[in-house]
Amino acid sequence: MLTTRTRVPEEVVLVDDEGHAVGTQPKSTVHTTDTPLHLAFSCYVFNSNNEVLITRRAGHKKTWPDVTTNSCCGHPAPGEDLGGAVIRRLGQELGIVVADPWLLLPDFRYRAVMADGTVENELCPVYGVLYDGPDPQPDPEEVSRAEWIPWAEFSRFVDEGGAVSPWCAEQMPRLRALGDDPARWQPGSASDLPPAARHP
Repeated sequence: MLTTRTRVPEEVVLVDDEGHAVGTQPKSTVHTTDTPLHLAFSCYVFNSNNEVLITRRAGHKKTWPDVTTNSCCGHPAPGEDLGGAVIRRLGQELGIVVADPWLLLPDFRYRAVMADGTVENELCPVYGVLYDGPDPQPDPEEVSRAEWIPWAEFSRFVDEGGAVSPWCAEQMPRLRALGDDPARWQPGSASDLPPAARHP
């Protein structure tokens, strides 16, 4: 049974074009028609059957509602390690407990504009996670559906023009370039992360 998950006001980290932190802003106010560049992350959750966990964003989300996308996205809090933010967000959105996310695309960046003019503008490193635990329990405030599908099937779906979030569509060619088997992908280098995402 899904339990109530604590919600606290979130702050996102604003960055300059070189990826240095330049301030913070409440998440509730950051996504507009003039969204400042800020730090985020994407995550792909895999299991031992070479399946990937795909989600559909809740219908009342401000950006890209009801859109199929990768397993999880989010924003690190000021001073929060990106890997720790991945672990935290997977627990909040999907009710799953993971450890040891690995870095896939440390330098991914994108900008996308919705039909109503709302902009996403993010430095968004991409992570992978292995999970073979109990079925996810999506938070309906964030996710309307979550399902496991074979990685090869999802890769083909996106390659053939299947409708997914703009960030997922941009990430997939770079992920496919890493090889056919996610379990054998070599981790990206933390030194290639934006400076605001590097921690001693």
